Amino acid sequence: MVNENFTATEQKIIEAAQLEFSEKGLSGARMQSIADKAGINKALLHYYYRSKDKLFEVVFKMLFRSIIPRVEEILNKEIDLFEKIRIFVETYINLIQSSPQIPMFIMHELSSNPKRLSQMVALAGLNVEKSPLKKQLDELIASGKIRPIEIEQLMINILSLCIFPIVAKPISMTVLYNGDEKAYQQMIEMRKKSVAEFVINAIKNTDYEELT
Repeated sequence: MVNENFTATEQKIIEAAQLEFSEKGLSGARMQSIADKAGINKALLHYYYRSKDKLFEVVFKMLFRSIIPRVEEILNKEIDLFEKIRIFVETYINLIQSSPQIPMFIMHELSSNPKRLSQMVALAGLNVEKSPLKKQLDELIASGKIRPIEIEQLMINILSLCIFPIVAKPISMTVLYNGDEKAYQQMIEMRKKSVAEFVINAIKNTDYEELT
């Protein structure tokens, strides 16, 4: 997570804070631990960020800004809904694969302070209710091509199916793959297709296909 406007020291702080918050959440994180991870003294850390809350806000916003533009780009594409789902799933899994701390970071906050998390998500500006996806979904439901489903339910289904295998990697590696990293990664690659097809088959109206 690089920001060209940050100094080298600020970048070290942000990377250290991202790791600390993803491991311990806001309540468990310590400024001294962040300073140690960044290789600086605590006084210098406080010079840049006077409070843990302020540092958390900066890290959270950066994490979401690294994801939201790509998500919005896909949701706004004027393409077939099923193809949109396929592209979204592959892109989203790639994103959280490259930054697995993101879902952990969010999970910590969901358990400790969901209100603050929802406020920060709102500030990030993503609103699926106002996206072209909502209109596309409503039109396809009205035509009978897909089964009725709320956009919120669709997005929750997709996100949870993408996120869980990565959040639960330690369990999967122990119970399912006996520590075999290669087998685990092969499963993740397969999910880029299987999740999309699972969601598509769940909403596809087969009765419509028979009529046409």
